[in-house]
Amino acid sequence: MKQINIMRILLAVFFASLLPFGISAGVENLLPTPKCITTPDKASPVVFQSATVSAAECTDAYRQWLDKAGISKGNGIKVTGKITSSIPGAPEGNDEAYSLTVAPGSVSVKALTPQGLLWGLQTLRQLAETDNAGGISLPEVTIVDWPSFRWRGLLMDTGRSYIGMDELKREIDALADFKMNVFHFHFTENQAWRLESKVFPQLNDSANMLRQPGLFYTHKDLRELADYATARGVLFVPEVDMPGHSQAFEKTFGVSMQTPEGKRIIKKLVDEVCEILPDVPYLHIGTDEVQFTDPTFVPEMVAYVRSKGKKAITWHPGWNYAPGEIDMAQMWSYRGKQTPGIPAIDSRFHYLNHFDTYADIVALYRSNIYGKKTGDEGLAGVEIAVWNDRYVDSDRDNVAQNNLYPTLLATAERSWCGGGEEYFDILGTNLNESDSADFAQFADFERRLLHHKATTLADCPIAYVAQTPVKWRITDAFPNEGNLSAVFPPETEGMKESYTYSDSTFNTGTVNGAGIYLRHVWGTLIPGFYKDPKPNHTAYAFTRVYSPVDQTVGLQAETQNYSRSEPDVTPPEGKWDFRESRITVNGEDINPPVWTNRHSERSNEISLGNENLAVRQPIPVKLHKGWNDVMIKLPIGKFSTPETRLAKWMFTFVFTTPDGREAAPGLIYSADIP
Repeated sequence: MKQINIMRILLAVFFASLLPFGISAGVENLLPTPKCITTPDKASPVVFQSATVSAAECTDAYRQWLDKAGISKGNGIKVTGKITSSIPGAPEGNDEAYSLTVAPGSVSVKALTPQGLLWGLQTLRQLAETDNAGGISLPEVTIVDWPSFRWRGLLMDTGRSYIGMDELKREIDALADFKMNVFHFHFTENQAWRLESKVFPQLNDSANMLRQPGLFYTHKDLRELADYATARGVLFVPEVDMPGHSQAFEKTFGVSMQTPEGKRIIKKLVDEVCEILPDVPYLHIGTDEVQFTDPTFVPEMVAYVRSKGKKAITWHPGWNYAPGEIDMAQMWSYRGKQTPGIPAIDSRFHYLNHFDTYADIVALYRSNIYGKKTGDEGLAGVEIAVWNDRYVDSDRDNVAQNNLYPTLLATAERSWCGGGEEYFDILGTNLNESDSADFAQFADFERRLLHHKATTLADCPIAYVAQTPVKWRITDAFPNEGNLSAVFPPETEGMKESYTYSDSTFNTGTVNGAGIYLRHVWGTLIPGFYKDPKPNHTAYAFTRVYSPVDQTVGLQAETQNYSRSEPDVTPPEGKWDFRESRITVNGEDINPPVWTNRHSERSNEISLGNENLAVRQPIPVKLHKGWNDVMIKLPIGKFSTPETRLAKWMFTFVFTTPDGREAAPGLIYSADIP
C-alpha cells in the first residue's frame, strides 16, 4: 500500500494544475488515440454538477480535481477509481493499461497500477468540458487503452545550454499530459557541468564553464525535478556523460576521465548523484563520441553504477557491449544498431535541433519505431532529443526554435499507438493528398495537435499552424552551372505542367505541406522531393491562393532552416539565404525580415536571432480578393558552403493570421494549372 498512498498524494498535486476546464473537448480530440473506444448508439453527454467520490486508491486526487472544477460533493454522479487485477480487452502484462467508463450516473477508471490509473485520469481530463451552467460534460463512452511501447521519452540537453526550472517543469507536464513516461536529463557537457558538486565545488566555478558561466542546478533543484516528474508518472533519468563530452571536467581537474585520478573523481561524482536521487532506478553514462584510451574504463564504470543500485544506460554507437553487460542502449545516430540481449531505445533520426518546423514532423509522425509497430523485450521504445550545440539565449526561443511541443505530440501518438508502415529513411518527409489514407491520418493528427495547441499547451511557444491544406507544384530542377542568378522558363512563363529548356523537357510534380525539403538536411538518407538531387541546380515552386476578401495576412517563410547544432552565418541583408532564393506574391518580391544578427564569423556562441521563422513575427502580405499567385525560386550551388555547412535545399511558406497564431482562415491553396 505504500506505493499507492504515495501515488494518491502525487496525483492530488498533479491535478491541482489541470483545471478549470473551459474549452470544449471530446473523444475526437484525444491524443494519443486510445486503442478501443466504444460509444452507445444513442449516446448523450453526461453532465454533472455534484459528485459522490469513491476511489480507494486516489480519493484525494479525485476530490481535488472535482473541487478545482467547482463541483460540490453531494448526491450526484458517482466517480470511482480502482486498482484491479485485470483489464478485459487489454493484453496481459501491460502494467500501464486502464479502462475508463462514462455512463449516466457514474464515471469509473480502472487500472492495473497507479501508473495506469494516472493515464486513465489524463484521458478523463481531455474528455471534460464545461457547459454553460458550470457543470462538467462528458461523452458517454467506454475506453480500454494501453501503450504499444513501454519507453516514451524526451531528452533535454541542459549541459550545453541551461534551461530554467519553470520550462523543465512545463516539459514534464506536457509529457504526462500526453502519456509519455520518461524525462532524460542530460546535464554534463563540454560547455559546462551543470549539477552542483559539494565534493568538488570548483567544477561549478564560472571559470570552468565555456557557456553561460555560473548557471547550474543545485542538489535541491535536481531532487525537485525528480520529484516533480515522479508525481506525474514520468521516469526521471539523469545522465552523467563519460568519458567523452567532458571538456568542462578536464578544464576543472586538468586530467582526463580515463586516467586513474579521473576515474577516482568521476566515481565521487556518481556517488553524489546517487545520494541526491537514491530512488531513481537508472543512470545514463554516455560513452559516445570519444576515443577510448583505457579499455577498463567503461566496464569499471558500469560495474560501479550497478554497485550503487542503479541500472546503467549507454549510447550506441559507443562502447561495444555483450548481452547483459549494460542494462539498456540508446541509439543516437543512423549508425546505431540494436544489440541482441540489450533493450534498445530508438533516437536515430529524432534530433529536434536539426528539424524544421513543418516537414520533419510529417516523417516523425508517420515513421514506425525502429522498424516495428509494437515494442518487445529487445525494443523498449523511443526518445526525441534536443541538443543545444548552438547557443540560444532564452528558454522560450530554444523551445520554439526546436518545435519541441508539436514534435512531442507526434512522438506521443506514435509511441503509444504503435503502427507506422515504414521507417524515416524509407518514408521521407513528403506529404501528398494523392495517398488518401496516409494523408487523412496525418490530417487528423494535425487537427488534434492544433486543438491541444489552443487548450492544453496554450501557454507554450508553438509556431506550427495547419499545413495539410497547402499545395505546391514543383518543377524538375534546371542545371544552373553554378550561376545562382540564372533565369529559367518558369520565371517568364509562369505556372505550367511542363517546360522546354535547352532541348529538354522539365516536368512538374505536386506535394502538400508548409515545409518542403527538395533535399533533406541528411541528404538522400531521408527522401525529399527529388529522388536524386544534384548540386548546381535551380528549382521553382508554385501555388495559387484564393482569398474570399481583400486582406492583410501574415507569412511564415524561410528558405533555410538554421539548425541549432550549426554555427551558420546569417544571410546578407535583403537576401533570404546565400543562394539567391526569391519569394514573389502576385509578381512582387517579398523581402526577408531585417536580420537581427550581422556577423560573418561561424560560431556556436553567437546566439541565433530571427533567422528561423519560429521566433519572429510573420511578414505582413496583402492578398486581393480572388486568386493570388505565389512563386518561389530555389537555386542551389554546393550542398556545403563556408557560410552554411549543411545547405538545406528547402522552403517553408504558409499564410497565417497577422499574429501568427493560426493559419489564415478562408484561404484555398491550389496546385492546378490556371
